[in-house]
Amino acid sequence: MRRENGFDRSMLGTVFTLAWPTMLEQLTQTAVQYIDTAMVGSLGTRATAAVGATGTVNWLIGSVVSAVGIGFLAFIARQIGAGHADRAKQASAQACIVTLLMGCLLTALTQFAARRVPVWMQADPEIRDLAARYFRIIYLPMLFRTASILLGTVLRSAGDTRTPMRIGMVVNGMNVLLNFLLIYPSRSVSLFGTTVFVPGAGLGVEGAAWASAIAFIYGGSAMIRALWKHPAISPKGLSFHPDPTILRPCFRVALPNLAQRFATSFGYVVFASMINSLGGISTAAHTIANTVESAFYIPGWGMQTAAATLSGNAYGARDHDRLKRLGRTILPLEVGLMVLSGTLLFLLAEPLVRIFSSDESVIRLGTTVLRMVAVSEPFYGVPIVVEGLMQGVGKTTAPFIYNVIGMWGIRITGTWICTQQLGLGLVAAWGCMIGHNLLLFAVFTWHYCSGHWDPFHSG
Repeated sequence: MRRENGFDRSMLGTVFTLAWPTMLEQLTQTAVQYIDTAMVGSLGTRATAAVGATGTVNWLIGSVVSAVGIGFLAFIARQIGAGHADRAKQASAQACIVTLLMGCLLTALTQFAARRVPVWMQADPEIRDLAARYFRIIYLPMLFRTASILLGTVLRSAGDTRTPMRIGMVVNGMNVLLNFLLIYPSRSVSLFGTTVFVPGAGLGVEGAAWASAIAFIYGGSAMIRALWKHPAISPKGLSFHPDPTILRPCFRVALPNLAQRFATSFGYVVFASMINSLGGISTAAHTIANTVESAFYIPGWGMQTAAATLSGNAYGARDHDRLKRLGRTILPLEVGLMVLSGTLLFLLAEPLVRIFSSDESVIRLGTTVLRMVAVSEPFYGVPIVVEGLMQGVGKTTAPFIYNVIGMWGIRITGTWICTQQLGLGLVAAWGCMIGHNLLLFAVFTWHYCSGHWDPFHSG
């Protein structure tokens, strides 16, 4: 059934047990993103551009919280692997303190910056006011969004990927229902030959923002309750005073990951601002293509969650053999899944773009860039999983260096030369993005094969 230190079929059940809830959670979240974009898209290209203009800032802020979560994930997974259940619970209490502080700070920062963000993003002056109102509303419940992300990571670090999945599915369902009620005005709809009156607030883009904000409040509240009642990782009855013996090792892992995510996400912001400067057609096509593409990364993120949790468990248990077999099992599995998703993306690019826009210029441009990136999809699967393995064992410095070099050395510099100096368009910008992904494939493959990712490696 297994080859020593090689592909281990006996690990597949554990890997998929951890991965599939994350995949399903991401799938439902992406489905809602599809529906959300399609609903806003029905209001016109201007509405799509207003929502998309600040989208990469959303990634930036979310990535900051996620990076801190990785520090707790590595610490808790290792404590559980070593059999130190009480220490893992104490870490979950510390995560609650960090959630409160980060949530309040990020709420203040985003509300202060709301009107400035569309200007920084070089959004078309016609849509800046609308984009600012959208941004302000969706960040009002930032404390709850922080709880959902950070405390969800705490639950996953304890091997519970199903609870965040269930909460995420309810959040997504609420978002769709509220979109339906808040975006459109009251109207009569023909259903199976019967005319039905459907109430609506007619708030347009702002309605989409309020729908998301209300769903985020529920999601954060539900995640807090789930952690509090969790039998293995609940902080109930523990001290909520800062504990440096826990926070120090958590932030030692989190800070390089935080620096990486901030640098790369800020790179996405700069990248998007250069695309926004190309005009509304390019902004809409870029927004739609990003939305479509996100569904096809789902296998990667599911496998990364499994890799991080299981590598942390193996490292905490000092089981070198299990750690090596995990890498040699999950990597070929991930590449196979990404080959399949890349093939589907290439074949389905045009019909998927048509879901979100009826503008033929947007459709042609979005289809072209999606088919370009579909070819690079399998290559991107390798760095996703190797980074997950390294997160679990607390090695986050090398991924920081590789991602920053790729983002700023290739994607940003290349896009600036192509779009701002040579007058090229969105296709050239996405070509630079693919070059970034191929570099990550090369350096993470080298890092894995050289053994430098392995904390037991002495070379």
